[in-house]
Amino acid sequence: MPAERLVAEMVPPPRFDGVRFGTYVPDPARPSQSEAVEALRSFSRSISGERRAGGGAGGLKRWFRRGGAAAADSAPRGVYLDGGYGVGKTHLLASLWHATDAPPERKAFGTFVELTNLVGALGFQQTVATLGGHRLLCIDEFELDDPGDTVLVSSLLRRLVEQGVALAATSNTLPGRLGEGRFAAADFLREIQGLSAHFRTLRIDGEDYRHRGLPAAPAPLTQDEVLRVAHRTPGASLDTFPELLSHLAAVHPSRYGALVDGLGAVCLTGVGPVPDQSTALRLVVLADRLYDRELPVPASGAPFDELFGQEMLEGGYRKKYFRAISRLTSLARDGARLAGD
Repeated sequence: MPAERLVAEMVPPPRFDGVRFGTYVPDPARPSQSEAVEALRSFSRSISGERRAGGGAGGLKRWFRRGGAAAADSAPRGVYLDGGYGVGKTHLLASLWHATDAPPERKAFGTFVELTNLVGALGFQQTVATLGGHRLLCIDEFELDDPGDTVLVSSLLRRLVEQGVALAATSNTLPGRLGEGRFAAADFLREIQGLSAHFRTLRIDGEDYRHRGLPAAPAPLTQDEVLRVAHRTPGASLDTFPELLSHLAAVHPSRYGALVDGLGAVCLTGVGPVPDQSTALRLVVLADRLYDRELPVPASGAPFDELFGQEMLEGGYRKKYFRAISRLTSLARDGARLAGD
């Protein structure tokens, strides 16, 4: 995939084309959701006001100011949305991107994995040069899975902040606890604390909206039902689950989005528990790309909440796995509707 495409595609995914702050429906029982909307509206106005004023980072410093000019100089330069999966963090992050008054080529939106892939494609200095002219960088699903990513992203964000780029990120982990359970985070505490210093944290509480008020996850389809859906749905793919997992091992995760572009549905037979953590993490990335594109997943075999073993669900990547289960279950619901049409 050409590096130019990686940059041009750093926009909210199709599922979030039409989202705005006004389309976010806060849970009345969770005031932190309404508070996050207002805080992000203010943040967007500060970035937009900076653009109209033709200034550097002044608008951002005013928004984050705590205790005068000296505090403003060291104030966080971004906002960090922390909360469980399914509380609408990506919706709000995409809404911030849409609301910020800057041309699309001056604001970027991508997952943490896509950002690290961009550095791999362009090189560090070229990435700084490319993103350094942006008004806003939105990073979805911020995670640190290895020490190399910690040092890389810490250095990148520091350079971008120095050039006046506003930052916004979502994650299921507080910035000061990134990396816990994955590697010896204590050995990289300085880098992790440096990342945390770039952000003001907004905690968003709530239940997974994808299952709020909905019935339990649908039972898996039969293999014959999956085959019927595959043959009558335009643009549908049809694979056995083990074959899909084997193919993912031969494709770089940065290309998973291109892999499913243009599909009408992803039909799977023989779904079962994933065999190891490397396979599981590749499946998490695919689940995100399927969810971004709103692709129904008619599937037979085991239900998606049985994909990851207990050891995985209790380990350092558990939040990734729960997010994948949540998203795949939602897509399986759409797949079941296709089968019933």
